[in-house]
Amino acid sequence: MSLSSIIGHRQIVSLLSRAIAHDTLPPSLLFAGQAGTGKRRIAMALAATVNCLQPRTTPELERDACGECASCRRIARGVHPDVILIEPGDTGTIKIEQVRDVVERAGFRPFEGRRRVVIVDEADAMVIPAQNALLKTLEEPPSASIFILVSSLPDALLPTVRSRCPKLRFGPLSASDVAAVLVRDHEYAEADARAAAADADGSVGQALSSEAADMTEARAVAQRILEQAARLNDPSRLIDSVRDIVGKKGSSASERDQLAASLRATASLLRDLGLLAARADPSAIANADLQSQLSALSRWYDGDRATRAYAAVDQALAALERNASPKVVVDWLVLQI
Repeated sequence: MSLSSIIGHRQIVSLLSRAIAHDTLPPSLLFAGQAGTGKRRIAMALAATVNCLQPRTTPELERDACGECASCRRIARGVHPDVILIEPGDTGTIKIEQVRDVVERAGFRPFEGRRRVVIVDEADAMVIPAQNALLKTLEEPPSASIFILVSSLPDALLPTVRSRCPKLRFGPLSASDVAAVLVRDHEYAEADARAAAADADGSVGQALSSEAADMTEARAVAQRILEQAARLNDPSRLIDSVRDIVGKKGSSASERDQLAASLRATASLLRDLGLLAARADPSAIANADLQSQLSALSRWYDGDRATRAYAAVDQALAALERNASPKVVVDWLVLQI
């Protein structure tokens, strides 16, 4: 595991690499940002880079792990004695006993690595006594140890804990970055990865929580809905046409879930149409693999129409969450877009 293997977050990765190379890495850090964006993976890559036996330099990074030495291999397997991971237990919390054990070990010199790296994943899950137990160590950190707190809810940490950890804020990944991670690390097909990424809001974790095949179908349905809404002027024909597209047999719960997925995909396509209308940077488009189809649709969806339609989809999703009839939601929506 190396910093150069990280997809996305290039500015943060470069900053960490430079700090390691110049020995200016703070003894404690807070990685804060949306869940599922790779914060824990970067923390592990940092630990590998700090302790690599054969560190390397690349054109983009001043210091990086080789990924091949004994230290890197053990860190990747989670068995390096000087890289300690704390995470919530079965109760969903991090108990004081877990923190006390790490604090005691941090007081000694590393067993074999250059620095001991303690990674507290989901640090916001620490109970208050556990946070207080960690506080003194953060105030007077051992010179040979680095503490990295990883959290998607940093405000749940005590202010005294937050104040002792310089914060690095992680933004959402681009849709193309999410898709690249799904293909590389989770064996997604390219089309399925693109569909799941478009609905993931910049989070690999959120993309993994949905069924990729369902999202692929949902995006196809969304595209057909927008095409029919653009080309048919007769309201009754439009409603019948869209009912044929979204109408599927199954339980009411599955029908509702399928429609919600299609509506989210419709919102994603409309957002991209709005970006095309505004002549935005093409890299901002979530459904980049559908750019030619989006360009064709943009003849009917200028900026104003795309914005109005996006707002209507948002209202339709809210109505669906309030248990409105899927049939009524679809009929209303197609007349708005």
